[in-house]
Amino acid sequence: MFNYLIKIEYEGTNFVGWQSQKNGKSIQDSVEKALKKVLGTKIKIIGAGRTDKGVHAFGQSANFFCVKEIKDKYKFLGSVNFFLKENLISIINLSNKKLNFHARHNVKKKIYKYIILNRMTNSPLYQNRSWVIKKKLNFNNMKKGIKYFLGLHDFSAMRASSCSAKNPERTITKAQIRKKKNKITINFESKSFLQKQVRSMVGCLKYVGENKWKPERIKFVLKSRKRELCAPPAPPDGLYLEKVFY
Repeated sequence: MFNYLIKIEYEGTNFVGWQSQKNGKSIQDSVEKALKKVLGTKIKIIGAGRTDKGVHAFGQSANFFCVKEIKDKYKFLGSVNFFLKENLISIINLSNKKLNFHARHNVKKKIYKYIILNRMTNSPLYQNRSWVIKKKLNFNNMKKGIKYFLGLHDFSAMRASSCSAKNPERTITKAQIRKKKNKITINFESKSFLQKQVRSMVGCLKYVGENKWKPERIKFVLKSRKRELCAPPAPPDGLYLEKVFY
């Protein structure tokens, strides 16, 4: 028996999310079907975490068990990606792991990235891959506001009502915001995130950037633990799972 770790890149616009669901096409289903065609047997993959409908990934990770040894890595990648290319999914790396390795349980940290285009017009290059905000944002206040997310907090105010996590506390180890011309990039690093947590944090930063909130309002909302006090979550279009660390 062999245990393989794959790194996956995808454009999530036309999917219901990472996890297999009855209500539409998922990333997981698409990858499993392609693996079955190449390996000749049913394959079940274990993702490092779920991404919601419309969310993208540069570096999602998943592992799977297979009786058959994959001897030629590049031939395997070429074959499986042949079946995935129309779905805008690509397996960009394959590595052999110990049998006790688990793509979700062994995660040390994850980085999510969010892209905002702060300009008056839409972008054909970033269509469905960014959040276009036409009103000029106060970037300096956003820089002040993002610091309130750092550290251990109860994120009850910033998670989806359907979130099934038992513990709402999460530790944000890095929170960065950068601007280059009209492109704003926001990065959050943590071992794990709650459902819609990142999008909710970005939504709060947008309110700060629009001067609807003062930066310190974020601290108040976190301490309140009340979802109704949180800003509306950012759309999924601009969100990317950047990297998973083991």
